[in-house]
This record gives sequence, structure tokens and C-alpha cells, in this order.
Amino acid sequence: MNTVIKESYEDMSKAAAAIVAQEIRRKPDMVLGLATGSTPLGMYRELIRLHNKEGLDFSQVVTFNLDEYYGLSPADAQSYHYYMNENLFKHINVRPENIHIPDGEAKDAEEFCREYDGEIQRSGGIDLQILGIGRNGHIGFNEPGDELVTETHVTMLNEGTRQANARFFGSVDSVPKKAVTMGLGTIMRAKKIILMASGKEKAIIISRIVNDTSVTTKVPASLLHLHSDATVLIDKEAALEVLAKNL
Repeated sequence: MNTVIKESYEDMSKAAAAIVAQEIRRKPDMVLGLATGSTPLGMYRELIRLHNKEGLDFSQVVTFNLDEYYGLSPADAQSYHYYMNENLFKHINVRPENIHIPDGEAKDAEEFCREYDGEIQRSGGIDLQILGIGRNGHIGFNEPGDELVTETHVTMLNEGTRQANARFFGSVDSVPKKAVTMGLGTIMRAKKIILMASGKEKAIIISRIVNDTSVTTKVPASLLHLHSDATVLIDKEAALEVLAKNL
């Protein structure tokens, strides 16, 4: 696992966008795995700028999102469908038929999850997967536990994750208790992975990932140590504990 520390959130965001842009220019029909939350917003703003100012072309790019809250409609302002459209898709020339986001209203969730993984495989697999990380080490909505599910599935969100996401909903009671998420096997099959983290609140978990090479289901992101091309891209605040332990 490679670790890259940038001076600021803005620098980190631009570095992530530059990697995405490089991969698109190298392979215009690439398959891009996308994340939500506050961390990738700066990257999305920079990708929009690159599209508008430098002609970065998304017309052949195929996208797959990591997850979606179970029970929210795509029109819900807190859904990841809504987030992706508002923060990226409506500002670039990606084709609607090339956008894939888990269905939080799937009547047969198990069948949908099997089909989602099948669609990724039929697309040739994910070329570049963008990840964030929760304070407990979750990636996607794969929460710590005694075991992890490898494929896309419906999962229960733990209380810490719901508390952390309550800021988007107004109260923790409004945060859904379930989500549809890619599993660790689906994520790990991506050819290249960029994990992004920003801010002091992520410093402890980032130090755990970077300074400890052990792999455990109690810290799902630790599995990235097993990936052949994974990069942790962080700003200086998220790197505080990493830097302190390496003095």
C-alpha cells in the first residue's frame, strides 16, 4: 500500500482528480468506482472543472457507486443517487445509461445485489475505485465484525456510523438503519484503488491502516494491504498520527 500526504484538503482533492483524469485519458471507456460523503466533494468539483475547462471527456466512462441507503428513493435529498447527480453527474457528459448506483428500493434485494455484481463483471471490472473511510475503518458500508461479506449485499449500519452520518439528516433517528453496499471482494477486484481521507477525526484510523500492516475484519480497510495497487491519499490533518509515529 502506498501512502501520499498532501498539504491541504484542496491539494488532496486535486491529486485524486488528476489520477482519475489520467486514467480516463489513458482508457476513455474506463469503469470508475465512486464514493460519496464529504471527502470526495473536492475531487468532484475538480473533475467538473477539468471537464469544463480542459475538455475531460466522460462520454464513454462507466460508473458504479459503492453504496446506497436502503429504503431511500433516488429523489430523496439524502440518497446517494441525489448526491451523485447534484455533485457530479449533471455537470459532466457522462451518459445516463452508463451510471450505476445501488437501488435502495429494490423489492428483491438479494437478486439486485447479484445483478449489480454481474453488471460490474460484464463491464470488464472496475478499473479505478475511489474509497472513503469511516472512523471505525469501514469502507463502503462494510462495518467491522467477526466476518465480512465479499459480494454486494444489504447490511445493517452500526450506531457509530449512523451517528457520524446524522449531520446530513438532522438527527440520528432519521438515518436509515440499512444500506446496500459493495462487499470487500467486489471492492478488492478493482484494478486500482484510491482511499481518500481528510481531517483530524480520521487521523487515528488512518494511522491504524498505514502504520499497522496486519489485516483484520475488525478494521475492514486493513484488507487493502492485500491489494496490489492501493494508495492512501490524505491531507496533513488526517496524517497527524502517521507523522507523529514516524518522527
